[in-house]
Amino acid sequence: MSMADGPVAVVIHARWGLTDARGGEMMSTMAGGDAGPAVQRRGTRRANGNPKETEMSNVQEIAIDIGIEPTDRQEIARGLEHVLADSYTLYLKTQNVHWNVTGPMFRTLHRMFEEHYIELALAVDLIAERIRALGGFAPASFAAYIRQGSVVESESVPPADEMIRQLLAGHEQVAHTARGVFATAVAANDQSTADMLTQRLELYEKTAWMLRSLIETPV
Repeated sequence: MSMADGPVAVVIHARWGLTDARGGEMMSTMAGGDAGPAVQRRGTRRANGNPKETEMSNVQEIAIDIGIEPTDRQEIARGLEHVLADSYTLYLKTQNVHWNVTGPMFRTLHRMFEEHYIELALAVDLIAERIRALGGFAPASFAAYIRQGSVVESESVPPADEMIRQLLAGHEQVAHTARGVFATAVAANDQSTADMLTQRLELYEKTAWMLRSLIETPV
C-alpha cells in the first residue's frame, strides 16, 4: 500500500489486516480475508516521513444483519463482557500460581497450572472475538475487568492447597457467569454464542472437578 505525502485515511481491522481507505486491496491476516466493522484513523506525514496521528474519525458503522435482534445482540455482548472479565482475571490468577507454587507437589501443579492458563489464554480470545462479531467492543483493561468481573484478584502467594481452592472458586464463578449468558443466547436463537458457551462451561466444570479432586479427602 502506497503512503503518499499528505493526509492518508487508513482502515484498521484488528486481526483482519488493513487497507487504504481509498480502495486499496485488503491485506488479510486470516484465510478468506473476512473484514469486520471498520475503524478509520487519520494521520499526516511528518517531515521525517513518520506518520503523525491527529484525531480519530467517526467509526464507520455498517449494519449487522445476522438474524439476531439488535437489542438481543447488545444484551448478549454485554453478558459476554462479564464472561471475558472473569476469564481474564482467572487467567492471571492461574499464571500467578503457576509461577509461585511451592511444596512437594510442585512439579505436578506447576505443569497442570500451565495447561490451565494456556487454555484460558485461548478462551479469552474466542470470547472477545464473539463480542466483536455481535457488534460490541471487547473490554481490554484491568480497570474494566475489575469493574465487570466477579472473580476475586489474588495479590498474595498462599500455600499450594489454598491456591487450588482459589482456582476452584474461580472456575465455579466463571461457570455461573457463563450459564447466565447462555440462557440469554438460547432465548435469542444465537446458536454460535450458545455453542461457544457450552464448550466453555464443559471446560470450566471439568477443571473445577479436577481441582476439587486434589483437595478432597476420603471419608
